[in-house]
Amino acid sequence: MIDNDHIENLLARVALRDRNAFQALYDSSAAHLLGAAVRILGSRAQAEEALQDGFVQIWQNASSFNPAKARASTWMTSIVRYRALDMVRRTGRETPLDEIQESALPESTVWYDADQEPNLEPCMDELGESQRMCVTLAFVEGYSHQELSTRLDTPLGTIKSWIRRSLNQLKECLER
Repeated sequence: MIDNDHIENLLARVALRDRNAFQALYDSSAAHLLGAAVRILGSRAQAEEALQDGFVQIWQNASSFNPAKARASTWMTSIVRYRALDMVRRTGRETPLDEIQESALPESTVWYDADQEPNLEPCMDELGESQRMCVTLAFVEGYSHQELSTRLDTPLGTIKSWIRRSLNQLKECLER
């Protein structure tokens, strides 16, 4: 498990251009961030490129990190995730839809603290198969609504409704 306070401390030192802190930040978080990029891109080589781009951005923007707005791990994951999604948009998806697992967020790609974060898996299990697949592909794999509509041969309005209703259902489940 990643110690968010440790990551936050390292980010503060990286903001001061501490190269040793940057190395420590990389060492303690690269595996998790790479996992997130691989899930989106389906290619380790492309994921490594997204990870490198993400760490360049982390180095350049560490001073803009605000712990009042997000956890350090979430901020870094978002940066790498957006780099990976940019690559998908530029080059197209590498992993065919039928090769993508329908599982919920894998532990290897998410910083999870059972004391602070609710467990999403039981709530995901309450969704119908199509809704669970849409939410997972949209929020884990990075598919757009239009991509889901095309790949699942389902009207765009239906995809949007499934995702909207699923998110509402997940929110209600997590609030119980």
